[in-house]
Amino acid sequence: MVSQLQKAFSVGAFGIEKNRRFVPTRWSITAVDSTLGEHLMNFTKQNPWINEFRVYVNVHLDNRWAVLMMPAQWSYELIEAWYPKTTWNPDGYGISIMGSHEGFNGRTTYAEIGGCYYAARLAVNEKLTEERRQASVVILREAHPGYILPVGVWNVRENVRKALKTEPRKFNTIKESFEYISQIMSIPIPRWIKNSAILKEYLFQTKLESFGVI
Repeated sequence: MVSQLQKAFSVGAFGIEKNRRFVPTRWSITAVDSTLGEHLMNFTKQNPWINEFRVYVNVHLDNRWAVLMMPAQWSYELIEAWYPKTTWNPDGYGISIMGSHEGFNGRTTYAEIGGCYYAARLAVNEKLTEERRQASVVILREAHPGYILPVGVWNVRENVRKALKTEPRKFNTIKESFEYISQIMSIPIPRWIKNSAILKEYLFQTKLESFGVI
């Protein structure tokens, strides 16, 4: 269904006929991913939190994916780490890490890392609305040198979907979640935390629960 909508948008199949335009496929893909994701988020935000920490994993085309879900109100982040000799870090001598995030109220600007952000966000909200649950979600991606040719934003959506179809590992604490993730990902957990707005907020921001307010 998603791919059919994206193709229809690309060829200008919607709207008033005189205003219809062909648009690049990547624009239509992101437009559909973003719109559907926002629609599903409205349901996600009304649901109860998950009761545990979850980690979903997928490894494909020399990419490693770890989806961390935390028991908290909706927030979302995608962090990508590109190793040297990969497409977005061809001449680098170190790992290039970039990410985008949003809190409960969403974003007002386009995500810095582009359409992959919205593709992965759609996959996450599909899963949460299916379960009628809410969570704070951080997706970690490592693109290793074997990933020599990116095959499109759709690849991000489908890999996150594939991860979320697996049985997650469940934990009582975020520390246990990190210990498991460190077995999958090559980059040390402290570096992920350093590059993550959501993880830093979760770990270091004092919450009202600490004062017995809620």
